[in-house]
Amino acid sequence: MQFPIFQVDAFTDKVFGGNPAVVCPLEYWISATVMQSVAMENSVAETAFFVPLDDGYEIRWFTPEIEMDLCGHATLATAHVIARHLNSSQSSLKFHSKSGVLTVTVEKKLLTLNFPSRKPEPSNAPKIILDAFRVGPVEVLKSRDYLLVFENEEIIRQLNPKQGILNQINLDPGGIIVTAQGNEVDFVSRFFTPQASIFEDPVTGSAHCSLIPYWSKRLGKESMLALQLSPRVGKLNCRDLGERVLISGEAVTYLEGNITI
Repeated sequence: MQFPIFQVDAFTDKVFGGNPAVVCPLEYWISATVMQSVAMENSVAETAFFVPLDDGYEIRWFTPEIEMDLCGHATLATAHVIARHLNSSQSSLKFHSKSGVLTVTVEKKLLTLNFPSRKPEPSNAPKIILDAFRVGPVEVLKSRDYLLVFENEEIIRQLNPKQGILNQINLDPGGIIVTAQGNEVDFVSRFFTPQASIFEDPVTGSAHCSLIPYWSKRLGKESMLALQLSPRVGKLNCRDLGERVLISGEAVTYLEGNITI
């Protein structure tokens, strides 16, 4: 068995930035066991597999450990592959997924995800999560992920959570978002996943399904600019649509080839 492979850096305009994702176009579905093994072999945050349908594509996402219900950067990377490498002339791509129908619009270099909103609700974080941070949040909320709001951007930049403590909890398929209002952008964030092989995700599109409605309400703005402050840094243009959110960014191809099994 042989099929193509592309590695794409998403939410960036240059290689070695943003979040790397592997994209595997398939003619038909292969077993989940094989897809999970491929994702483990790739050893990036997410590997996306997709097959063509009459009205678009079906897409699935795998981390090195598990299948995910939603992934933003790997969907952006998939749209990039379809538009730039598979020569699609469509300006709007439709994906059927475990989280419903997702669309990506293509406008020159900019790709825009239309994703479901996941409005976070006030919550209490488990003590073990709070114990892993040297600074306490000013607010705690939860959707799929825990969302910890801190006082300022500098705290987000300097946070160094104790991985050994966080690895004692299992939040699959969720994680921990830390966020604050930005100095030069509307908001900043980082994302941590306990027990995962990649502890800090470089740029997390799905986390912005919660960040966008939170900051839209707090700032009184529909359109916002965000930075994810991992070492690779990701830039995201965001818009709140109520029940949906728009997340825009660029992507660049790092690698293309074939997988042989």
